[in-house]
Amino acid sequence: MLTGIMVGTATSTAKHDSLNGWKLALVQAQMQDGSPDGEPVLAIDNLGAAMGSRVVLTSEGGAVRDMLKRNDSPVRWMVMGLCDS
Repeated sequence: MLTGIMVGTATSTAKHDSLNGWKLALVQAQMQDGSPDGEPVLAIDNLGAAMGSRVVLTSEGGAVRDMLKRNDSPVRWMVMGLCDS
């Protein structure tokens, strides 16, 4: 699990059909001191995170595929929580 800041959203005219209906969030992972940790990642978001929100991410592909109810989904990252301020 990682914490990060939602820095944007993505839209796509062509995508895997398991992603239909899901909000795609661009999240910048952060180190403990608040500095960026690598490149931003694309995650599905069913919690409605807003721009600038601190979120908890998981990269557990199996859990994400279980949420989507699809074993063939290419999704790796999912917003699994919103951090309190």
